[in-house]
Amino acid sequence: MTSRVIVREDSYHDSVLLMRISRDVKALDGVTDAVVAMATPHNRELLAQSGYESEALAKAGPNDLVIAVRTQGVDAEEVERAVDRLLRADRAESGAAERPQSLTAALREAPEANMALISLPGEFAAREARSALRRGLHVMLFSDNVSVEDEIALKREATARGLLMMGPDCGTAIIGGKPLAFANVVRRGPIGVVGASGTGIQEITCCIHRLGGGISQAIGTGGRDLSDAVGGAMTLLGIEALAGDPQTEVIVVVSKPPSPRVADRVIEALQATGKSAVIHFVGAEAGAPLKGDVALTDSLAGAAEEACRRVGLAVPDEVAIPGEILQGLAKRLAPEATLRGLFCGGTTGQEAVVLLERAGVEVKSNLHRSGPRRIDGIERESGHVVLDLGADEFTAGRPHPMIELALRSERLAIEVEDESVGLLLFDCVLGYGSHGDPAGILAESVRAIGRDIVAIVSITGTPEDPQGFDGQRRKLEDAGIVVMPDNRRAVALAAALLGRGV
Repeated sequence: MTSRVIVREDSYHDSVLLMRISRDVKALDGVTDAVVAMATPHNRELLAQSGYESEALAKAGPNDLVIAVRTQGVDAEEVERAVDRLLRADRAESGAAERPQSLTAALREAPEANMALISLPGEFAAREARSALRRGLHVMLFSDNVSVEDEIALKREATARGLLMMGPDCGTAIIGGKPLAFANVVRRGPIGVVGASGTGIQEITCCIHRLGGGISQAIGTGGRDLSDAVGGAMTLLGIEALAGDPQTEVIVVVSKPPSPRVADRVIEALQATGKSAVIHFVGAEAGAPLKGDVALTDSLAGAAEEACRRVGLAVPDEVAIPGEILQGLAKRLAPEATLRGLFCGGTTGQEAVVLLERAGVEVKSNLHRSGPRRIDGIERESGHVVLDLGADEFTAGRPHPMIELALRSERLAIEVEDESVGLLLFDCVLGYGSHGDPAGILAESVRAIGRDIVAIVSITGTPEDPQGFDGQRRKLEDAGIVVMPDNRRAVALAAALLGRGV
């Protein structure tokens, strides 16, 4: 086996593009491992941990491109040429012979633009975001590794200028009907969403679309926005923007558990809008409507349903799974059978943990912030386990599992070596940015288990998504996987099969 590290100075490329290229290169014959990434300090550390070392890598800077490969029976130079072909294909697909190399150059080509989507190494991202704000541009900051101090300063400046500063680490938005980063194809309509989480926004907007509703705007904020330090700056500005938007009749706010102080400010801001509002803080119980017609809901799908009701849509009553089907599935499980939930989306995984524990199922997870059931997820555990495979400990030097499903397939093969594992729970996330055939990969992985096992999945997506919702569902069902309408119902079925119905 041959290992090689190639460093190209001053050759910046978008991180999402490079994750896709890493995936495609790893699929080549003779390639046992491949990482194509920018040489940020974090990425250099991850590469070193993976056994990639060279003097050039140690000296590389965050604006340098790294191609690290392990090959068997194929020349590393051939792999490098494949990377070049993929980079050229991306440039050709974009319709430009050469992409702008600066914000100034980009604005010369598109002077009418009013938003910048920034995906740079964290070291440079804050500077470019500040420059964009000062040019009067709204900003979606996809980059992570931006300090909380920079985030606070950027959001203060954006607020003063009346501009959106979505992020850092903002993975999903739908602005003016245009899906940005990891987002789905949904119709326009009267429901506006403000969300700190990527798959949380995706699950809610897809459920709304499938219920016949539509989205006016979906404003991402970044995962730290509702912390005490940041104070909900962009969530509050997003609420203000939707309050003034004549197309928005109902406002939905979704996030993982926020600071209690900031949660109170968000509720007060929604009450002050005079519009109907729905909140889902993952882990919070549903509650009676608050002052100002604000409702707290207990799930992502529940938030979507409540929002649709409030714009006058008829939401179907929940249909119970026929008893004979439930009994048939239960008969396939041994009394001591354990659960493995392998999630690509952090928020859908977090919801699964919350709903399972609410139903009395004790779950070990890397999604627990602390406590005796908090695990790092690297070693295989006994008992009921739910893992967020998009967490840093799994994606070190690898594409996110929404882009590259091999990570989940590999982990599934490890988990089912434990014969007590009889019940599997998954999400399947469609849309822009996601893998082209996530259902096909998951179906193949479940078939490869080689023993009878009950597998349950929900699909986050719409019929209009590039992957095709109906075709994806058929692939899962053909593999014997039970497809539920949403993540909440998938978890409810799993809990019922474990004898602890919700």
